[in-house]
Amino acid sequence: MLINAAGVSPSQASIEQILRVDLYGTAVLLEEFGKVIKKVGAGVTISSQSGYRMPALTADEDRLLATTPTEELLQLQILIPENIKDTLHAYQIAKRSNGKRVMAEAVKWGERGARINCISPGIIVTPLALDEFNEIRGDFYKNMFAKSPAGRPGIADEVANVAELLLSEKGAFITGSDFLIDGGATVSYFYGPLQPDKN
Repeated sequence: MLINAAGVSPSQASIEQILRVDLYGTAVLLEEFGKVIKKVGAGVTISSQSGYRMPALTADEDRLLATTPTEELLQLQILIPENIKDTLHAYQIAKRSNGKRVMAEAVKWGERGARINCISPGIIVTPLALDEFNEIRGDFYKNMFAKSPAGRPGIADEVANVAELLLSEKGAFITGSDFLIDGGATVSYFYGPLQPDKN
């Protein structure tokens, strides 16, 4: 089963919409599918590289994102809109939360004999991405492709290949993991030419 948590874009939605759809919506889906998943079942949620781009949270903050009951999630202090800098920050924390929720849900899914994992893609060529390439953040994306090890955006089949592994018997020992698939853009952001202090 594929649980798509791609959600809304930080350039096209408000802080509140992003938190409601990308963070809370994903938490609801993970919880509800976890109640009905069959033994030896497997799920994959699609998140984003953005969860890896924000400063590290404390262990307590990560635990709260992972384990707070879904209906109380948006009441967390770190998720109150006044504590969110902008829509990009909202998107980043939502995607960080997706990976943390998958880790916590993997424990519950395991009790049913099932598995759940997360894939966090970088920029993948889709109709939405093509729109964004031609909007205000277009130059940002083009710079990111040029300065990442892969030198290009990804394609949907590259994400599907990892999902196929995670959903198959070949991935039977993998659960509670988050796979960053971004052509090395995140490593370039921290250790290469995309470092903020180099731009």
